[in-house]
Amino acid sequence: MNSEKFDFLVIGSGIAGLFSAIKASEKGTVALVTKRELFECNSVYAQGGISCVMEGINEKDSFASHIQDTLEAGAGLCKEEAVKAIVNDAPSRIQDLINLGVNFTTRGEVENGCSTEEAAEYDLGKEGGHSRRRVLHAGDVTGEELIRALVSVCKNNPKINVFENHHAIDLITTERLGWGEESNQCLGAYILDVENDVVKTFHSKVTVLATGGAGKVYLYTTNPDIATGDGVAMAYRANAQVSNMEFFQFHPTCLYHHEIKSFLISEAVRGEGAVLKVKKKNKYVEFMDKYHELKSLAPRDIVARAIDRELKESGEKCVYLDITNHDAEYLQKRFPSIYEKCLSLGLDMSKDLIPVVPAAHYCCGGINTDIKGRTSLERLYAVGEAASTGLHGANRLASNSLMEAVVMANNAIDDSSDLLAKYDGAAVQAQRNAIPDWSRGNATDSDELVVITHNWSEIRSFMWDYVGIFRTTKRLQRAKRRIRTIQQEINHYYWNFVITPDLIELRNLAGIAELIIDSALSRKESRGLHYNVDFPNKSNSAHETIIRRR
Repeated sequence: MNSEKFDFLVIGSGIAGLFSAIKASEKGTVALVTKRELFECNSVYAQGGISCVMEGINEKDSFASHIQDTLEAGAGLCKEEAVKAIVNDAPSRIQDLINLGVNFTTRGEVENGCSTEEAAEYDLGKEGGHSRRRVLHAGDVTGEELIRALVSVCKNNPKINVFENHHAIDLITTERLGWGEESNQCLGAYILDVENDVVKTFHSKVTVLATGGAGKVYLYTTNPDIATGDGVAMAYRANAQVSNMEFFQFHPTCLYHHEIKSFLISEAVRGEGAVLKVKKKNKYVEFMDKYHELKSLAPRDIVARAIDRELKESGEKCVYLDITNHDAEYLQKRFPSIYEKCLSLGLDMSKDLIPVVPAAHYCCGGINTDIKGRTSLERLYAVGEAASTGLHGANRLASNSLMEAVVMANNAIDDSSDLLAKYDGAAVQAQRNAIPDWSRGNATDSDELVVITHNWSEIRSFMWDYVGIFRTTKRLQRAKRRIRTIQQEINHYYWNFVITPDLIELRNLAGIAELIIDSALSRKESRGLHYNVDFPNKSNSAHETIIRRR
């Protein structure tokens, strides 16, 4: 019998997952499951930083200002109570991160001539949509620094059991097992141990989905290959509510270069004065003043659509970021990773313009949760990008995601105390013993892996063409017909051949694509990140898109 029993099962090793595991270890035993190595996650690529009102450093900032900026970016779809709660709790969670060993950049590291007191203060960046400087960062590799510190803590915690190269297949629920419970409960998950080629049964009193984003559903993305929306797809199959999947954020400035794949030019570069320009008649001219009063610092949805329009009108393949207003010394200190990458390609940021294009970046929708991280399934929580808390609304404000990840992870684990007490003792042990192991049935090894590769490529291509920055009802309907056909092919393949990591990810990716398409078709307006040419105006009433498996 291949089974593991823990108080907590945390699936995902990004910032939300690692922070959840650390907090959960104070209450019980923890299984931390990740489908690659512990350090390989979407969070590690976060460059900009983590937003937080830092009282005593920026006296011009306030919680009210941060809340207002978030609400404005969210285009009328944020849940105001969630915004207030998360923004107000951020300073406490920042202190937690500092206590866990995270090293944020100080002013003395990037500025010359600071006093001793000023040099010790944290350097606060400013990004698109923010009215004040409130973004803590670690150079331009903030995600890498956060993951470094949290991974170190997890590896040295005896209560946290790390399972690398383990792919979650499906959640185990009372409904799935046909147990006839009054409420659908999550009992754990079936997980593929890749190295030993065996499916294990993970039993847990509390399950936390922290599986990150789904950028690989699009052809062009800033996300790594692991971002296949696994948690959202699993939760949907388990009959949990999913919300607002039509709101997919396209980052305006992904480096455009034939040698580089998915390298992000941080929002913080524009925050430090970079200006967007397009090439017209051999001249580089600014264009964002035509689209928004904040110009190049406008919210991401507006900037991405503006770039898309300028590229279509000009026929150019990219636009450019101009940050030549700063010298090389400053740029090397403020953006060491970006500066080094550009220089390796023959681009000196202090002298040359940086070619950029939009790319799929962040899923604002996800598994529907309350402010405690609770989903519609008892004993199942969702945190980080996999969750839809109401903070982001129709468009995420830059650097709010890392803030949300740590605040919601803390909230979820705090809330789970009652569940730990409720599901303890002989009854739970009997329940665990009754859960059947995974059965492969008559599945055989496939000699047609090209089916997986072809379907993967086709999904990403038509999602980019039909369900991208600009949408039409006709394109969405065309995408819906294609995803139905592909889903049939995947389901036939899934139930007849042996489970592999590629097949698990393809199944989830197809599910995510269909959720985005269905959500987009149901929204008869343009709002935030969702723009449909057939419904160009924002409706008078704001509503969420809630989807649940029929």
